[in-house]
Amino acid sequence: MSTPPADPPAPTDSDALLVERAAAGDQRAYELLVIKYQRRIERLIGRMVRDVDLVQDIAQETFIRAWRALHQFRGDAQFYTWLYRIAVNTAKKTLLSMKRDPLVVEAALQSSDDDETSRRENEPIAESTPESELAAREIAEAVNAALQALPPDLRQAVTLREIEGLSYEEIAEAMNCPIGTVRSRIFRAREAISARVKPLLSHQTGKRW
Repeated sequence: MSTPPADPPAPTDSDALLVERAAAGDQRAYELLVIKYQRRIERLIGRMVRDVDLVQDIAQETFIRAWRALHQFRGDAQFYTWLYRIAVNTAKKTLLSMKRDPLVVEAALQSSDDDETSRRENEPIAESTPESELAAREIAEAVNAALQALPPDLRQAVTLREIEGLSYEEIAEAMNCPIGTVRSRIFRAREAISARVKPLLSHQTGKRW
């Protein structure tokens, strides 16, 4: 009687294998991790800084720091949440050294080829008309303005949750803070954004597109 084939490894399993090989000195394994997460790390950094010219430099520094610290990764968390923490800290240190405040890049929150969340948010839910498109743009601008006005910790938490799709546990790991703090920051961020957007939604009530 033949043995049934084993289930294919989960994505986190493949990360763990690549990390193990990279920690043992396999640079090609680490290159595969870089390829896998480079776009996501660049998007994350792009939402933290206003100067788009800094994004690639900070992303490169993030991966360099991660490579050097790879021997410290114990697998207690997912690799990408560990990597996100390094990216957040690297962006903060870079901006502080340049005496700049970390601010969301409005353009980075617009629809991109591989950002499904942004794309869904920008899609009209009914037949598109000039009026509905204008209303959607006004709401998007209000959301972006509200995000820009948030304190950095709140902005990072809500970005990781709503745009990157991380769980509360993963955000707590990435931001190196208790999960209760994460929940509080996301709640306060949502309240602030809602306060900015609600008047626009009320203004549009009753309109037919």
